[in-house]
Amino acid sequence: MFQSGPIGLVSSLGAVSKSVLLVLLLFSVISWAIILYKSRTFRANDREDQHFQGAYVRTQDWDEMRRHARKMTGSPSAAIFLGVLDRLEPEANGALRAIESSEEGAATDRRYMEQVVTHIMQDHISRQETYLPFLATTGNVSPFVGLLGTVLGIIDAFGEIGKQGTASIAAVAPGVAEALVATAAGLFTAIPAVVAYNYFLTRIRKSAFRAETFSIEFLNTLRARAKVGVRG
Repeated sequence: MFQSGPIGLVSSLGAVSKSVLLVLLLFSVISWAIILYKSRTFRANDREDQHFQGAYVRTQDWDEMRRHARKMTGSPSAAIFLGVLDRLEPEANGALRAIESSEEGAATDRRYMEQVVTHIMQDHISRQETYLPFLATTGNVSPFVGLLGTVLGIIDAFGEIGKQGTASIAAVAPGVAEALVATAAGLFTAIPAVVAYNYFLTRIRKSAFRAETFSIEFLNTLRARAKVGVRG
């Protein structure tokens, strides 16, 4: 018998509808856990990246910046800074290796450093995208799971109508209402996952753009320092 109220509604559902709701509840709980975790992670990474870039602008002591960058594991700019310097200058107190003074050597070194930056950025983006495929899967699959529950519920409702031998509103409405609960649950599960997924992708693109801008400036500064070192 169909009952009003959330608890009464769930208790009045059939076994199939309850199974579908349980699956959707599991998807929803995991999705919200990922949303909360990634929101906190993105905020922390953005703070670290902005703090590192601010420190980079203020100081010219790269040894200090190297120590500073090692503490900021979530900053892509810090990762680029360390990754490039570690290949040019393995020791913290060593002299910066001069980029080749010839045009061909300079171009080769520049391409190599750009490849290093690309590799670091791809690794950072890959780590930022962790768990996001689950949100995409939830957004794509949940409505269909809910629709499946609705179809099966309507089949049961029509079966019950056949048993009662009547198609009155009083006989049809409860079964159809119960069946539509699954569709509503699927949408409630999918919508936050899709919104969060698109939002996080936007955050990743902004973070990547900010880091790429930093890498261009950093490589230009690095080459300028190397030229000064060669002339000296």
